[in-house]
Amino acid sequence: MSETTNAATAVQPKMPDVSERGLTAAQVEDRIERGQTNAVTSSTSRSLADIVRANVFTLFNGIILTAMVMVLIAGSWKDAVFGFVIIINTGIGIVTELRAKYTLDKLSILVASDYLVRRDGNDVEVSHNDIVLGDLIWLRSGEQVPADATIVQTWGLELDESMITGESRTVRKKEGDTVYSGSTAVSGMALVHVTAVGAHSYAATLTAQAKVYKKNVSDLNKGINTILKFMTFLVVPLCILLILTQMKTVGGWSAAIASGAWRQAVVSSVAGVVGMVPEGLVLLTSLNFALAAIRLARKNTLVQDLDSVETLARVDCLNLDKTGTITDGGIVYDDFIALPACASKRQAMQALYDLANEESPNGTGRAVLAGLGKQGFTGSAQLERVPFSSARKWSAVAFHDEPEAGQGGVWYMGAPEVLLAGFANQYPDVLKQVNDYANNGMRVLLIAHAAGEVPADFETDPKLEVGAQPVAIVLCSEHIRDDAEPTLAWFREQGVRCRVISGDNPVTVGAIAGKVKLTGDRKPVAMDARELPQDVDELARVLENVDVLGRVLPEQKKAIVQALHTQKHVVAMTGDGVNDALAIKEADLGIAMGNAAPATKAVAEVVLVDSKFSHLPDVVARGRQVMANMERVASLFLTKTVYSALISFGVVLSMIPFPYLPRHISYIGALTIGAPAFLLALAPNTRRYIPGFLRRVFAFSVPCGIATALSVLLSAWFVPKLMGWNVDGSAQYQLLWRSMCATVLFVMGLYVLARVATPLNSWRGWLLAAFAAAGVIGMCIPFVAHFFAFQLPGGKGLLALGVQIVIATLLFALSVWLFPKFLPVTMRSVISQYKRISKR
Repeated sequence: MSETTNAATAVQPKMPDVSERGLTAAQVEDRIERGQTNAVTSSTSRSLADIVRANVFTLFNGIILTAMVMVLIAGSWKDAVFGFVIIINTGIGIVTELRAKYTLDKLSILVASDYLVRRDGNDVEVSHNDIVLGDLIWLRSGEQVPADATIVQTWGLELDESMITGESRTVRKKEGDTVYSGSTAVSGMALVHVTAVGAHSYAATLTAQAKVYKKNVSDLNKGINTILKFMTFLVVPLCILLILTQMKTVGGWSAAIASGAWRQAVVSSVAGVVGMVPEGLVLLTSLNFALAAIRLARKNTLVQDLDSVETLARVDCLNLDKTGTITDGGIVYDDFIALPACASKRQAMQALYDLANEESPNGTGRAVLAGLGKQGFTGSAQLERVPFSSARKWSAVAFHDEPEAGQGGVWYMGAPEVLLAGFANQYPDVLKQVNDYANNGMRVLLIAHAAGEVPADFETDPKLEVGAQPVAIVLCSEHIRDDAEPTLAWFREQGVRCRVISGDNPVTVGAIAGKVKLTGDRKPVAMDARELPQDVDELARVLENVDVLGRVLPEQKKAIVQALHTQKHVVAMTGDGVNDALAIKEADLGIAMGNAAPATKAVAEVVLVDSKFSHLPDVVARGRQVMANMERVASLFLTKTVYSALISFGVVLSMIPFPYLPRHISYIGALTIGAPAFLLALAPNTRRYIPGFLRRVFAFSVPCGIATALSVLLSAWFVPKLMGWNVDGSAQYQLLWRSMCATVLFVMGLYVLARVATPLNSWRGWLLAAFAAAGVIGMCIPFVAHFFAFQLPGGKGLLALGVQIVIATLLFALSVWLFPKFLPVTMRSVISQYKRISKR
């Protein structure tokens, strides 16, 4: 055997003699040839090619790329700067999904190690992957179960199945019981017969389900894609019409091709197309999600899927796992309650300390030692000990010498029902008291004392003395996180319904939920998950009236999330065990603790790195900030879409040159939409998301877009007539004309920005003034003016521009006031709702 095996067996009892000889070498070879080994093929969650393809070949990229290529073919690279948004947006998407792929590919529930297997009557060591179906495995304390198996013989085997079932207490196994891969042996040993290996084992099944890639559905991105799909049907025919129109304005196809004027016609057509696509909104969404993730990272919160930042704003239902979320998994000593038979509380507490002071105390023992140690208790020197055994459910110490009167005899500590059942007197009052404490979520131990001589076979053949009397009740409890109660209070105030879903006893979980005021002053309604209906719709109805669920299996946790989805709830799920992984993946937002199992962290969208439940309000608030502010700034971008489409229609109908260039819209968009939108999106905002994002945005954008389009078209139609300019034949007049139209568009953009930024009696007013000044100053700087093709008119032209700005102002005010009057009552309420929201 290897050095590792010798070290492992050194701390184990001598291997018992068993009749089973295990598989023969020929049988092992046969199973290997059939592929019945414990090796699991690691399948990637999503290929690199799929990720690149999904992010590059999008509808948005297709529209923008086509427009950019057309401009570059026309030889006007200055008008193609809008195309850089493709590179930035695509890069952000690819990097984000590659990070998710890397995390999922590392996912593994089972820890590979070597195991002792009985083959041909000999015990040999094989690796995790070399275990085959039908093998006999020695499962020893400290080892993880490598494959699903049935126990053939057991010598006190106890398993920690918390990572699989969610049950925090260890489970004692007997012959014929099934053990699942992924659980861990904490004491004893057993010989087990492997019944499922590799991909067919329970842990591998969980891993495979958890590795399935899930793309979060972003309400914001869905709204943007809806607009893009609509614009696709509009852009293609409109682009063709624009090209035909612009070709006619430069003398027709033959003259345009002969003179090269077709290039300008193409550039003018692209100006209308690019304006209709809210390219900045797509980029700003990705950037804001990324910035939110960076801000959360500073607070030890890792966002693994950027789209999940938006989901945070919509969460209205939060499912909490008890252990690791509300409690930290530790045990604390709470109280020592002396019973009438206790002659000396001090002596009984000393005996309790000695009972807990074993060589390797369990969690409860450590809590007792810590609690009594603070009160000055230390271990006694002379005593005999019977260590705690899960089979007996009790431990004992005996004092032959009596340092104090009444200290001698045998002292017992263990499960109250077991100790009381072994005494001559059943003590029904004590049992009732014990049950009352247990029903309040306490972990209850009983201390009993049998005075007199210590039996000679105390250590070799320990048994309960029927004449022993219960002298004290010891109360312990799970340690509740200090931040649990205030965090839950915050969620209640925000209208988020919280439920505790655990694998533990529903009474215990319900009591803990009551302590942290899960439901405020109302007592939480607890239920055993074994009583839940199978039908999803019926399950959803039951859940509406339940606050706490205990004895929940992993499959049930997933079903609970699915049932809540049928009621249109946006569900967040927290957890730390493998048993939570499927539910976390099914939820709209999966939140894992930093100390969670690797499988759970891999499938979660958000990881609380330092496992602090108190970070959740910050997480939700950050999501609300992004969503509320993005709704505000989306109005800016969609206003541009509306007026670009209307201006394009006006140009086609009136057969005039397009009134501005792509570089004009890039300049104006940067100062009245792009940069201001980015700053507005970073402003504090904790408003809870309200459904109807797209309707509210359009209710704002349509009147503003109509006013802007009319103002630009009026300038385009009447300025040449007033000034006597021939914009079709003179390049100089065309430059002046387009500069005036672009200036009117800039002023209208400022009006729209002012309406979005309302109220202006704060930093938002200074923001508006700063960008207005930047726009005017930029037009006066020769290099900037030349690059963006601006030329301000003088004399009569300047007066005409002033008149157009006044008319535009009146049109904007009239449109914003008049438009809602012609809408149905429902749409009026949408506009009113938008106004209330925008003031926050």
